[in-house]
Amino acid sequence: MAPNDLSRRTIRFVNVAHAADHFVLLIYPTAVIAIGPDLGLDYGALIGLSTGAFLAFGLFSLPMGWLSEKFGRRNLLATFFLGCGASLIALSFATTALAFGALLFVLGVFSAIYHPIGSAMLVSHTDQLGRDLGRNGVWGNLGAGLASGVTALIAAWLGWRAAFAAPGLVCLAAGVAFLAMVPHDGEDRSAARAPQTAPGAGRPALLLALFAAIIIAGGMTFNVTTISLPKALDERLGFDLPLALLGSLATAVFVFGALTQLTVGRLLDTKPLPLIFLGLASVQACGLAIAALSVGVPLVAGLAMAMAGIYGQVVVNDAMVARYVPAHVRAKAYSVRYFLGFTASGFAAPFIAWTHGIGGFPATLAAAAAIAAVILACAAAFYGVARAAPAPLPAE
Repeated sequence: MAPNDLSRRTIRFVNVAHAADHFVLLIYPTAVIAIGPDLGLDYGALIGLSTGAFLAFGLFSLPMGWLSEKFGRRNLLATFFLGCGASLIALSFATTALAFGALLFVLGVFSAIYHPIGSAMLVSHTDQLGRDLGRNGVWGNLGAGLASGVTALIAAWLGWRAAFAAPGLVCLAAGVAFLAMVPHDGEDRSAARAPQTAPGAGRPALLLALFAAIIIAGGMTFNVTTISLPKALDERLGFDLPLALLGSLATAVFVFGALTQLTVGRLLDTKPLPLIFLGLASVQACGLAIAALSVGVPLVAGLAMAMAGIYGQVVVNDAMVARYVPAHVRAKAYSVRYFLGFTASGFAAPFIAWTHGIGGFPATLAAAAAIAAVILACAAAFYGVARAAPAPLPAE
């Protein structure tokens, strides 16, 4: 198979895997609405069982970069498809709380494969980094956005067991197709290009501290804002909307933010990364500050600004690893990046509960704005170091 054909196929499957990764983790929170009455189990106890899946999703992302050296990235991505498919089908046969908890944890372990491995595979096969990172981000958001609606429709028509089994069969089919159409990892197309020297590379402790703070704070603002946004609109919009319209408004804000990733991806191919990051960090902090101080239309505008900055930063974070980390350790770097981000974001729900109890959503959004200010400070420091020691953009 020609290298270009292999790269195109690999990127297509990586995009499908990104959508599947976010989709499979969000089946249970919707399906549980039907599971409780059917099995006579308490909703509160059932929904808590998903904690294991999300913990595994973050924790098990850490070793994946090291495992890829032993088993290969292609084989691990195939394991992702097949493992998620088998876990979902097993969940369709579950009848007890213990079975749901155990199988959701297993699903979380398999779903943890995607981000460090898929990101490294995309970067190694792309010939236009920003464009493909932006498109990949939209695929992930598409999976997350469709999960609840598709799960609800299948559960209503065919029952909640089918809501697990049908996506499980799709994952298994995708895994078989991936193994047949992508026979090997292929040559790392980025290996021939020397990575751009990171600004401040002569001060690695400073650079690592900045990257760690950016990833951890970014994980918090992402989850705090995305989790609280629908209820913040409900409480602070200033007038009553039917639930369907309220959900549509929230979806519109999310879609606006997600589409920003396409624009950011294009910009990364032509403009300096530190400058783009500084602009996005400014938009994110300002948007959250406006939302914290506003009601009605200004609140919606502030949240839309914040989501644009937050979703755009996801692309920038991945591009930082792609641009500044050598190819032979990139999968490990992505493992650490996602471990830090996903672990930090796991504290978002109790953080929302605590700040909302203090002062409602103005307090929650103000606290999120304060975290975004940390990101802005880090972006400004990164930009300052880059101006002091500029480096040319690599030929992506």
